Amino acid sequence: MSFAKSSKGAIFIAALIVVFLFFGSFLIGQYPIDPSGVVDIIGSGIFGYESNQSSMAQSIVWKVRLPRILAALIVGAALSIAGAVYQSLFKNPMVSPDILGATSGAGFGAAISILLSLPYIFIQTNAFIVGLLAVALTYGICVKVSRGKDALLMLILGGMIVSTLFSSFTTIIKYVADPDSKLPEITYWLMGSLSTVNMRDVGFLLLPLLIGIIPIVALRWQLNAMAFGDEEAKSMGLNVNALRAIFIFCSTLLASASVAVAGMVGWVGLIIPHMARFIVGPNSNELLPMSLLTGGGFLLIVDNFCRNLFTVELPLGILTSLIGAPFFFYLLYIRARKNER
Repeated sequence: MSFAKSSKGAIFIAALIVVFLFFGSFLIGQYPIDPSGVVDIIGSGIFGYESNQSSMAQSIVWKVRLPRILAALIVGAALSIAGAVYQSLFKNPMVSPDILGATSGAGFGAAISILLSLPYIFIQTNAFIVGLLAVALTYGICVKVSRGKDALLMLILGGMIVSTLFSSFTTIIKYVADPDSKLPEITYWLMGSLSTVNMRDVGFLLLPLLIGIIPIVALRWQLNAMAFGDEEAKSMGLNVNALRAIFIFCSTLLASASVAVAGMVGWVGLIIPHMARFIVGPNSNELLPMSLLTGGGFLLIVDNFCRNLFTVELPLGILTSLIGAPFFFYLLYIRARKNER
């Protein structure tokens, strides 16, 4: 069996696992619903017949679990694809979606909105917009300083500057926030959670997801070329600067929208592309769909644990860090052993 065929088989298996996780997640929760009940409720919504299940069970499936399951899949997929693009673009396996300041910027936008007691929709919108502005500031610093030389290095350094700047702003917001009301709310939001997500939030995610993913998929072979370096890409007739701007913009859309809805969810954009690359290789034709499926499935599993592991729900970002750090070590160990052979 060729590598290409085995990669397609792995992607197909990953898709089946995600489908299984999608339906299995409806069965998990404080309010038990048996499999036949879930099938009956979903079937009634699709085919229009009257469900035999209680109104409570129907409300939980449609208004609580479905939005949360969809949001976990979308956020995980978006962060994973953004991480895969950044790692290929910067030729650095340690790069994650927050490398250019999107996460720090979005966190500051949300924190100041919470401090000002703005409605929830404005918290999401401001987080999304400030995340984009943070990356735009990073890109502006790169253009101003690099002047066409060492662009990737200047982007990373500019991202460090912007991330530090917005993290400091967020710390100031937390310092002046009311410790009895605003500070806990800001802190909880920054740790990441899908506990309050609804279908409106899922709709909020869909447009940036489509705008971000479609150009990335359409230009995936150019991403393969750029992974070898600017000179090689230029020798193939590619406009490196324009392509880099497109990939950064699209990845920033994905990361900022994810943070706006779910808060700061770390490690997903770092470890999942590694996992996908370990399974299917570095070719973006297979890496991107595998990252999408693996990231969505991973975050859905983590969210299921968050809402059911204890009587009090765990913040999403805490569990992704607890799982991500040792799992990343495991991936590095396996890769080192593989290189020794």
